[in-house]
Amino acid sequence: MPESHSGESLLYLTDEQLRQGIEAMYFAYRGFTADPDRILATMAYGRAHHRAIHFIKRAPGTTVTNLLEILGVTKQSLNRVLRTLIEDGLVESRVGPSDRRERNLFLTEAGEALENRLSDAQRVRMRSAYRDAGPEAVSGFRKVLEAMMDGEMKRRYASLRENGS
Repeated sequence: MPESHSGESLLYLTDEQLRQGIEAMYFAYRGFTADPDRILATMAYGRAHHRAIHFIKRAPGTTVTNLLEILGVTKQSLNRVLRTLIEDGLVESRVGPSDRRERNLFLTEAGEALENRLSDAQRVRMRSAYRDAGPEAVSGFRKVLEAMMDGEMKRRYASLRENGS
């Protein structure tokens, strides 16, 4: 079946076309994370730090429990990341207003500045790719990504979209 640039004939993809899509996602992810990785490396941080900073920015005051659910990591792993970010003055942990056992997380001014640097680098790459691909491709790309999410991830993603800017 001939390929159509409009995507109409892509309802039935060959294994080779799927393999190419998988490989494209791997290489795109490398590109998407390359700029933030360079910034983080100068601070001895990794992608786990980036993800924590990103989601604390998206939901100021989020709890450690909520962040654990969003990131899908172990409590031990997240505690190591948060301890470093707190010690380095990028994240502030406050006692919960209704439950003193709960910890609410906020970015400090320095944390906001780092998050902006990391996100700016990714926005430049995304904006350029979206511009090159065009509005229909952007919409299709989002639909493909959302279709790959399992139910719980899709619910969390929708919640972030509703509550975020």
